[in-house]
Order: sequence, then structure tokens, then C-alpha cells
Amino acid sequence: MTLTDARPTSTPRSDDANWWRQAAVYQIYPRSFADANGDGIGDLAGIISRVPYLATLGIDAVWLSPFYPSELADGGYDVADYRDVDPRIGTLAEFDEMVTALHAEGIKVVIDVVPNHSSDQHAWFQAALAAGRGSAERERYIFREGTGPDGSEPPTDWQSIFGGPAWTQVEDGQWYLHLFASEQPDFNWSNPEVRADFLHTLRFWSDRGVDGFRIDVAHALTKDLTDPLPSRAELDAIPRGDGQHPIWDRDEVHEIYAEWRQVFDAYDPPRTAVAEAWVERHRRPRYASADGLGQAFEFDLLTQEFDAAAFREVVTDSLALAAESGSSSTWVLSNHDVVRHATRYGLPPLSATAGSTEQDRKQGADWLLAGAPEAELDRERGLARARAASLFELALPGSAYLYQGEELGLHEVGDIPEAARQDPTFFRNPGVDIGRDGCRVPLPWERSGSSFGFGPGKAHLPQPDWFGASSAAAQDGVAGSTLELYRRALQLRRALQTQETLAWIETSRQDVLAFERPGGWVTVTNFGSEPWVLPAELAACELLVASSDLEGHAVPAEATVWLRRRAA
Repeated sequence: MTLTDARPTSTPRSDDANWWRQAAVYQIYPRSFADANGDGIGDLAGIISRVPYLATLGIDAVWLSPFYPSELADGGYDVADYRDVDPRIGTLAEFDEMVTALHAEGIKVVIDVVPNHSSDQHAWFQAALAAGRGSAERERYIFREGTGPDGSEPPTDWQSIFGGPAWTQVEDGQWYLHLFASEQPDFNWSNPEVRADFLHTLRFWSDRGVDGFRIDVAHALTKDLTDPLPSRAELDAIPRGDGQHPIWDRDEVHEIYAEWRQVFDAYDPPRTAVAEAWVERHRRPRYASADGLGQAFEFDLLTQEFDAAAFREVVTDSLALAAESGSSSTWVLSNHDVVRHATRYGLPPLSATAGSTEQDRKQGADWLLAGAPEAELDRERGLARARAASLFELALPGSAYLYQGEELGLHEVGDIPEAARQDPTFFRNPGVDIGRDGCRVPLPWERSGSSFGFGPGKAHLPQPDWFGASSAAAQDGVAGSTLELYRRALQLRRALQTQETLAWIETSRQDVLAFERPGGWVTVTNFGSEPWVLPAELAACELLVASSDLEGHAVPAEATVWLRRRAA
């Protein structure tokens, strides 16, 4: 079977209100994408310089992780000013220039919004500290008196997501709540000022041409902190699936998103949004509803091992959820919070990793590396599986969210010295959590140089020697490279993807999945260790792209192929 050489003519990117439903969205972690001024930190000018690369990649949109002023207590997710750009990253004028450059290539712009908490350096929080007890300024956050005879103990024994206490005491003796780092105080979303200010923020960026928003920790904004507060054990025992948990996924949060939807729909085309909401399955559709945010991340595929039955179950379930909400499915294999999938798939399975739990899997950041040292990583196999999984993902109906560097087949950087690490999860959980720095190491653009082309100087996180061989320059135009695989797949995807449906094709093996999309587009993924010979009807198809070279009419082990039925 011979691969079709000619690339399809791309159909124009649509400007209608439904562009997001089947978009390929490329996540940029700005501080690690491209550095134009040589200070070691990626910037907007660096992104602008790489717009041609993004255009030739064939994506429909970029999603920018936070670029706002920040003390970087949590990689930029501690926001000091929601309506400005961190001076180390650029200016508002450069942001406008970036939007213009991306739009000129037909690429939409999605930005992160972090509404659960601000930085402790935010003007509002500094005002709250200065104003004292009972002030209107403190009502914007969640302050409480301590316990014990002199109030020197925290209001509860709750633990933050990043480890350590969830309450921090201020100088006058009160305590404030932070579900994450102590530098990230939680907003009080029952306060009308907070709600109004975020509506202002959404309009501010929408007016600057932003096409959509990714909502960080979308399920945590509203809280019921009526006294007496439950203990940590009592809190953990409260179910999360009925909308009444004191902290997570409360029904009232959707009142906020209904207000946001009115803002989004005031624009033409309407602004889009996608929720990061780690909630029970039956709770997801409401976040993705048309009168809410419109779309919600489904991380189930990301949390699975490379297994045919698991992948099929996730896809079937996710498509059913999308139909329930009227939204489209979202597919994710890597992002800024998890171990890169080229590494995950090259490590021992979860069942062989001592101490791993389902909660580790859902949190995502370290559950593999913590239990599987570098010596156990099969890099070649991990990359082969990652290429196969990526082609599988890109063939599915719905939107695909890609993380910078996955198109280069990058592995996790696991050997970062402790002195160079930046992630608060590493420092708040010493010896337990390896942190997320390994997937945030600046990208390699060139084969060599002080930062492999990331910038004129050294990068803010150390890059390994093997980056040169994985760089964009080393793969550009090289047949069979992971970069060229992504380019071809993304171009084909835009030309071929139509209706948001698929039909499973039964195969003779449990470790082989096949499905067909409208227009005769067939995807076959062999999750097994032995080749799978295509039946005659599929062997007669046109071969469009493959993650590994076919062996005659056989799909190799751990590989994906895209086929198209020939016209009668």
C-alpha cells in the first residue's frame, strides 16, 4: 500500500460561530515557547516570530496559558493584573500585534482566564491586607477568624491541592483560604464586585480580538463556607456528584457562567469558552451547555494507558456526553499539567507502578514519573505509541487540544536539578510530588545553541542534550518525522472532517480499533504487539497517512493509519 504523496488543498478556515466545534487548538505556554529578547523567558515577540511555523503546522487556534503580570508562584496562574501583560513577556501593543498576525493566518486566539484565585500581589488583595477585619476589601476574598483560644489555629485542617495547609494567617490574625498555593488567595464569588470585575475582564480581551477563553478550575468558584466548617476528613467524605459539595462543582457556579454567556454572545461571532472542570461524568454536560461555557475538557483519554478497550470506552462515552450537552467532544493527550504522553506510553503500566491510585491519575502531573524512574522508560516505544495515539485523537469528531512540543515528539524532561525547579507542587510536597516542570521546559527550535534556538541566551529551565535531535529544525521537511506527521495529519483533518459522528468497524482482534467518518475516511489503530492484516475492503482504500510504515497490507504493532475509500 502506497502513501498518497499529494497534500490535499486545505479548505478555508471558517469564521462562523461554530469554528470551535472541530478545531485543532495548539496550547502555547508563553514562558517556554520562544524568547525574542534573550532573558531566558518566552515572550509575545517570540510567539509573533513563530507565527509562520504555526501556520504551516495547520492548526485552527492557539490557546495561550497566562501571560499576565505574575510573581510566578504557580507558573503564571497567580495573576496580579487580569487586564495587562507581564512586562517580562511583552506589552498590550505586542499582544494586539500577535492577535493580528495570527488572525492574518486564519488562526483564532484563546486565552486562559483564572477566576478562582488571584495572586497575593493583586491590588485587591494588597488592599484587603491593609484594610483589616470587616472591610469591604476583605469581602472580595475569603477571610476567617482562626480557632483555638487565641485564634492561632487555622479555621479548618484542610489541605491545599499543592500540599500544605489551605489557610494562611495574616498579620492581624485572620486567615485566608487558598485551595492552591498560599500566594493564590481564593476570590469570594458571592461578592458582586468580583463578578462585575470578571465581566469587565472578559469584555476587555474580547474587544482586543480574543476569540475564546479557557477557564481554569471552572468547578471551584462558588463555595458554601457556612459555619461550622467541616473537618478535612468530613470534607473528603462529602459526595461531589450532587452539586452541594462545600467547595467543588456547586450548582450556583452555573449562574456565573450564564452571565458570562451573555457577554460572549454579545459579540459576532460569539466568543467561545472551554471549562477545565474535574467533575463527575454526569456533571460535565452543564458546563458545556449552550447557555453556559459551551465546551468542557474531557480528560478521560489523557488518563488512560495505551489500550484499545480503554480508548474505545472513552470515545463512546465522550461522544454521548457531547450529544447530551449539544457541544462537541474535546480530546487531550498532553498539556502543561501532565507528563508528556510520549513518556507516559513508554513507562510501565499503572498497574505495575507501586503506590499509584486513581486519584493520582486524575490529578495527572506526576503519577508515572514518581513511581517509574528514567531507567524504566522505553523512549522508542513511547514515541511510537504517542504518534499512534495522536493520529487516533486527530481522527475523532470534536476539537483536539495539542500541547506545544508534542508535534516534535518531545519526551518529559525528568532530570531537572532541584535547584532549577520552579513548580510549587515540588516544594510543597518534597519527596512525594516531582512537579510539572518536566513538561514546561522551553522548546528546542534548532539543533544546537545555548538554548537550542529558544532564544539568544539560556532558557529559564535546563534543556537536555537530546533536545537537538528532537528540534523543529532537525525534523523540518524530513519524511517520517513527527513534525511532518502532525503537519500532514492536520491538513488532512481540515479537508476531511465534516459531521461529528463515527461508526465503529468491527475487527478480528480486541487490540485493534477501527472506525469510519463520513466521506469514507477510515482510521485503524493497532494497540497490540503483532501486525494486523487489513481485510480486502480496507486494503483497497487509499492510504492517507500512517504513524509507522505499513508492512504490505498490514498495520504494524502500535501504529495508526488513515485510509479513504476510493470512489466507486
